[in-house]
Amino acid sequence: MFAVAPERHAAVTQMFSDLGFVFEPLQLVELGLDIHLDWNRGIELISPIPGSTGEVAVSVTEFLERHGDGVFTVVIGVPEASRADAVAERYGATTRFRQRMEGEGTFLDENDVSILGLPLTFLATNIP
Repeated sequence: MFAVAPERHAAVTQMFSDLGFVFEPLQLVELGLDIHLDWNRGIELISPIPGSTGEVAVSVTEFLERHGDGVFTVVIGVPEASRADAVAERYGATTRFRQRMEGEGTFLDENDVSILGLPLTFLATNIP
C-alpha cells in the first residue's frame, strides 16, 4: 500500500494505469481516505482527504509529512486475522489500525500493525 500526497494522487494513479493496473476508486469518508485499489494485482494507493480528521487520514498525513510518498504498509493475505494477531503479539506488535466489515455474504478483516519495525497489514477477506 502506497501513501501518496493528495496533489499527486491522480498522476500516480495514471502512471500505474499506464503500466496495466486497473483500479477501483473508493472514498472512505469515515476513514478520511481517497483510495485506488487493484484487487487482482494487489496494489493500493491511498491519500488523506484534505482537512479530514479521520484516524487513518491523520496517520497517513503524518507519514507523508515525515517520509513523503512511499510504502505505508505491506499487506499480507492471511486465512484468519486473529491467528496473525496472535503471532504478532508474541513479537511485541503495536496495533495502528483495525477494521472489520461484513455484509451481503462478504467480509474483510484488516489489522495494521508495527512489528519488529515493519509496517504490516494482515488482511483476511472473501472478497474476490
